[in-house]
Amino acid sequence: MAFSYHFAKVSAKIFFLPYLVYLCSPILKNMKFYNILIKYRFYLSIVALILAIIVNINAGFWASFILYFLAVIGFASHFFIGPLRLIQEPMEKGNIEEVKKIMDSIWFPNLLYTPIRSTYYTLKGNLAMMNQDYDAAEKHMKKSLDLGSPMPEAEGANKLQLGMMALQKGDMKTGESYVRQAIRAGIPDKESQAVAFLSMCQIFMNKREFRAAKDYFRKAKALKPTTKQVVEQIKEIEKYISRMPG
Repeated sequence: MAFSYHFAKVSAKIFFLPYLVYLCSPILKNMKFYNILIKYRFYLSIVALILAIIVNINAGFWASFILYFLAVIGFASHFFIGPLRLIQEPMEKGNIEEVKKIMDSIWFPNLLYTPIRSTYYTLKGNLAMMNQDYDAAEKHMKKSLDLGSPMPEAEGANKLQLGMMALQKGDMKTGESYVRQAIRAGIPDKESQAVAFLSMCQIFMNKREFRAAKDYFRKAKALKPTTKQVVEQIKEIEKYISRMPG
């Protein structure tokens, strides 16, 4: 039974979740003012710098110090932290184009603080997977893993996606290795876990190790996933699994 390609698109959507949790603390989640500040801080920093120069010329350095300080903080946070916190609202609304726009506003990703840069490349990988650009997705995911994931659940999500991309290419050995690593690292939610278990189920079905395949299928079904594509995959596999020995 062939591996189903639509898992890549499912995972790309559901694996945004751990990064939204990481980027958006409960305290700041609903602060529109903070989001507006992030969105326009680069331009506000330019304004602060211009005002600082004017005040410096007319009243001296110490009178302009606070404006210089605000400009430096604004520029530093823009380039070293970036605007990734802004993706929460468009992701929740399914506005992928807005997410892409926010990602594209990061001019120099190599300047981002390392955990944020790791998240940036993971999100780039997710977007590439949703467009079925698996070569670009793999490149971004591997960059993220090399930098180190900001939390264990994110590492598991990354490895699961790399595993599914390998399976897409027919590299069953690499795919199985990544999916196993993902399960060991921990996967952020039951939908993603179901994807991992169904992936292992299909790997073992292809290897004709039916007992192991059934075991992973039972684990996936027990999670009671609700994502449409995952539910459909369970129904599809169920047609074959009952007729297998073991």
